[in-house]
Order: sequence, then structure tokens, then C-alpha cells
Amino acid sequence: MPGPTNYFNYADLEKLPEDIAGLVTRRRDAMGAAYRLFYSDPLQIVRGSGTRLYDAVGAEYLDAYNNVPTAGHAHPRIIEAISRQVAQVNTHTRYLHEGVINYSEQLLSTFADHLDNIMYTCTGSEANDLALRIAKYITSGTGVIVTTEAYHGITTETASISPSLGGPASVPEWVEMVPAPDTYRGTGTFAAGVEQALRNFARRGIKPAAIIFDSIFASDGSFTPGPEAVSQAVDAVRKAGGLAIADEVQSGFGRLGQGMWGYDTLGVTPDLVTIGKPMGSGQPIAGVVAPHQLIDRFGADIRYFSTFAGNPVSVAAAQATLDVLGDEELIKNADTTGSYLMEGLRGLADQFETIGDVRGSGLYLGVDLVTDRTTKAPAGDYAFDIVNAMKENHVLVAAVGPGRNVLKIRPPLSFNGADAEMFLTALRRSLTSVPVPTPSG
Repeated sequence: MPGPTNYFNYADLEKLPEDIAGLVTRRRDAMGAAYRLFYSDPLQIVRGSGTRLYDAVGAEYLDAYNNVPTAGHAHPRIIEAISRQVAQVNTHTRYLHEGVINYSEQLLSTFADHLDNIMYTCTGSEANDLALRIAKYITSGTGVIVTTEAYHGITTETASISPSLGGPASVPEWVEMVPAPDTYRGTGTFAAGVEQALRNFARRGIKPAAIIFDSIFASDGSFTPGPEAVSQAVDAVRKAGGLAIADEVQSGFGRLGQGMWGYDTLGVTPDLVTIGKPMGSGQPIAGVVAPHQLIDRFGADIRYFSTFAGNPVSVAAAQATLDVLGDEELIKNADTTGSYLMEGLRGLADQFETIGDVRGSGLYLGVDLVTDRTTKAPAGDYAFDIVNAMKENHVLVAAVGPGRNVLKIRPPLSFNGADAEMFLTALRRSLTSVPVPTPSG
């Protein structure tokens, strides 16, 4: 099954407590089985505060997974900003609103000078969809290059470039998949893969439109910046007439602890940048940032409007989020706390042979679980058990990558040293309690 390994299996419904089983059954009957649930024993979350989530019986969980509440769950300044604006007016961008303009100017000041326009959407999926529309219009090309486990959204267009959703068979002929950089297993043939993809396009008569990448390749389980490989790949695509799209929906807004945008760590300047998820701390707001020359050409011939995109309430949430990000020095915290957590994880790797590698940046880290350090064989089933054991130890994580064996650590940026200690204690307990997999997997 494509996607994370920690989905609930409806075959295990009878193993659940009666009240939870009843909710799961009602949910499936009303919403369908396509909606998946985390963990073998699903959680009913009713509130959040800071880095903590609470279930229906009041049990507390450390959130080390949800990046959407950038400043932490239920941040009072963000709640106040939303409440104040919703009590005034909420409408669309066909009316002037100074707050929307102020935010746009402030946000754009965090980008390179040439990235001077923003077009708003409601979700990251829509942002990536719009970025592809712009790239295809500007280049007159159709070919798109993605990594083999990429996730870029759920619209028809973005799902087509998200092999993590439906596997390689779901990818159309205008999409070429390439391996993500991988410093651990030595399969980091990203640049070479992109050059081969361009040759494949040329052989089939497909003109390239764009390469799109998540700046830390998290959905591929890579968590490896790979600056040289990415720079070479981007140069090759541009030489062939395509554009470079940096998908910052997950790695942006300071998550990597090295400035606002993940692509800065790669030594490349993209032609378009997509943002979303943590932008409004849960409010529906996202966007595409690009040079005005591209936006002007696109807008001259293509009509774009979205009723809710860039609405004043969502922008108020985004403005408060951006303010808190600076005032509480959350990017600096991502760096210092992330470094502390990384050191602790590497200490655990010295104690547990099932940790093959620890990598990442800031508060976006991956723990690569293996059945054997010599072969580096992914331990997907083991990772599934560790994720569930972590939940039982009141810490929430997930697993990603081709082998579904890389623990994905992506907490709110308010995550602090005490949270890191709780995480490390829970992981140590989980690694101790879960049976070690055999080398055969």
C-alpha cells in the first residue's frame, strides 16, 4: 500500500475499545474507507496546546509529527488575530484589504529580490497545481520531473506527480521519476537521474516544463539536502528549457533551522516557490511565489481566481504566525533544539543496532531503521511497530520512505529541550520493548 506504514487496519476493528470502535465504524460508514487513520489503536484528539495534544479521556501526547501549527497548537496570539478579523469582515481578494497587502509585502521580503509576487491559494496542493500551470504556460512544455516517492498534492494534476500516493503505475507518461539524494545507501544519483529523465523526454518528443522537489526530500525518506546534486539537476533542466519549482510546503518557514526557506540550504534559486500548511497555523492559506515577469505573462492570458484564497481571516492567521516566528525566535530554536535532538538520536544509534542512520536539519529529522547495518536493509514492519510503541509512550511520529522505515520527526517549531528529552526517552523505551527484526526482514 502506498503511503505511511502506520495506518489503521479495519480488519482489527474488533480489537479496539467499544467506544473507539464505534467511532471508527461511524466514520467509515459516513466518510468511506479511503479516509485513513493513524496507529493500530486510533486516537481521538480533542484539543491541543503548544507541543501537546490531548485525547478524549485527557491523556497527553507529545506532538513530534504535525508541522501545521508552526508556533504550537492553539497559540494565543494567532487565535486572537483570527478572532479579531473574523469579527470584522471576511471576503475575497477582488476587494482591497490593507492587511492582505501588508502581509504580502512582508512575506516577500524574506525571499530573493527577483521572487517578488505571490499568488494565493487555499492549500499546498492548489499551490503546486498553480505552479505547474504557470510553468507549463511559460515553457510551452508538459514534462515534469519528480522523485520516486514524491508527494506534491491531491488535485488531479498534483496527484499525477505524487508517486507516493499511487505508486509508479499511477504516474502518467509526461512525468519522469528520479531517485532522491541518499548519502546513507549511496544511491544519490539525483543529478544523473535528472539528466537521464531529460534524455527520455527528448526521445519521446516531450518538452520539459519543470522539475519540482521538496527541499529536504522527506517523502523519499532521504532527509538529505544534497546541494551539489540539486544544483546540477536544476542547471540541466533550465538548459533544456524547463523551470525549477521548490516545494516549501513542509520544509519552509524556518523548519530546517537555517533561515526561512529550505532551498537556501541547496545553493539554488528556484523559478517558483510553493508554500502552505504551516503558513497560517491551520487556517487554509497557501501560495506561489515567483518573479513578476512570469506572473504577468501568465496573468495576461490565463484567468486565475479563488474565492477563499488570501481571504482576510486566513491572512490574519498567517500574519500572526509570521510575527510569532520572528518574535519568539522559532527559527533559532529549530536550529538549537534540532541539534540537541540530533545529538541524542545519534547517541541512541550507538546503543541500538536497528538505527542505521540519523539525518536531517533543524526540526525535520529522519531516523533510518534497518534489519542489518551491513546491508542497510530497510525495516518497514519494525518501523510500524516502533511508531505504535511511541504512541503508547505518548509521543506521536510517523514513518516514510520507499521501505516505510524512516521515522519522520517534524514537530511544531516551539519544540524545546524538555520535549526533546521526552522524545528520546520514549524512543529508547520503544526500541527496548519492540522485538528486533531478523536480518531477513
